[in-house]
Amino acid sequence: MISVEEARRIILENIRPLKETEAKEMCSCLGRVLAFDLMAKENIPPFSNSAMDGFAARAKDLAGASRENPKTLEVIESLAAGYTAKRSVGSMRAIRIMTGAPLPKGADSVVMVEDTKNKEEFVIIFKEVEKGENVRYAGEDVKKGEIVIKNGTVLKSGHIGLLASLGAGKIKVFRQPRVAILATGDELVEIGQRLSPGKIRNSNAYSLYGQALKMAALPILLGIARDNKKDLEQKIRKGLSADMLLVSGGVSVGDYDFVKDVLKDLGTQMKFWRVAMKPGKPLAFGMMNGVPVFGLPGNPVSSMISFEQFVRPALLKMSGAREISRFYLPAIAKEDFEKKKGLRYFLRVILENKDGQLYASLTGPQGSGILKSMALANGIMELPEDMEVLRKGEKAKVTYLD
Repeated sequence: MISVEEARRIILENIRPLKETEAKEMCSCLGRVLAFDLMAKENIPPFSNSAMDGFAARAKDLAGASRENPKTLEVIESLAAGYTAKRSVGSMRAIRIMTGAPLPKGADSVVMVEDTKNKEEFVIIFKEVEKGENVRYAGEDVKKGEIVIKNGTVLKSGHIGLLASLGAGKIKVFRQPRVAILATGDELVEIGQRLSPGKIRNSNAYSLYGQALKMAALPILLGIARDNKKDLEQKIRKGLSADMLLVSGGVSVGDYDFVKDVLKDLGTQMKFWRVAMKPGKPLAFGMMNGVPVFGLPGNPVSSMISFEQFVRPALLKMSGAREISRFYLPAIAKEDFEKKKGLRYFLRVILENKDGQLYASLTGPQGSGILKSMALANGIMELPEDMEVLRKGEKAKVTYLD
């Protein structure tokens, strides 16, 4: 049995990033990985503009302005966003301006409308301003020639908006990994089938499908393999046409747990089996013809936790992402929890923010078969191997499940 860190290290050492790229419409690239350094071909904003509704003026004309000593400027024009001024701002003159409109020639600042009193052809100003106040300068956000988004970046909503601002309607991203998902077990039936005595519905394949989909991968459902070597071999061979194969169930020590044997018979180079963690201890990993193969536990929570800890970073690396680790946050436990020494525990918790402090409460019973504990969770609390008791009020590290 190996540690979580050692298992993750072995997995990532064997994962190779996909080299193939494809050109995609920008709007369909959320969660995809950028395959080049995006350099700005223009400034954002492209011109200096007003950050406020107000009056474009010269700062020196407003020196000393106050409620007791207001300044009066002649209003020579009104300028809306999307248009340019026809006149220049000279001494003791101003142009009424809306947010986003280009800063008129001669003006060097904008007075907020709240600090003025408008009298048709004149404006009374009650506050002095500094040069550049309430002005967004050309290139303030992005400068022409700047590398805006780096190769290997997982694209978020803000990136999509930035791409749109730069006019990058079609971009090059790395190909999505194809992830084959196989559930195993004589006890499983598909979701549309009637439950007969001793049977349960196949939930693991669909949980894994959702997790892979969230990683912008292309999940492929292989159905259910029964607990016999012939059926397992047939479906595993089919899964090897994908970039990664996930097999759920059949990797423990039961009389009908044949997955490891079948994988070995097919020539899989097994890298490890069993990790010092709970849930998720019976985890197997190997390589077959360049395809990483994960033998995930059959219990639904164990399967999902194993995906989060090992498959997720592997998929990110395979996708070409530069950052593959989640961030940890310290959270205060809202209850006691006892654990077995020697295993790392992953508790499903509900995180809440109270006065700037993060608190974590258990989602309920933490059994590896209680899928509801994952559905309710927005965080995973990690308890180290040498800990035996987590006391209420103590801090522990938590991964936020966004």
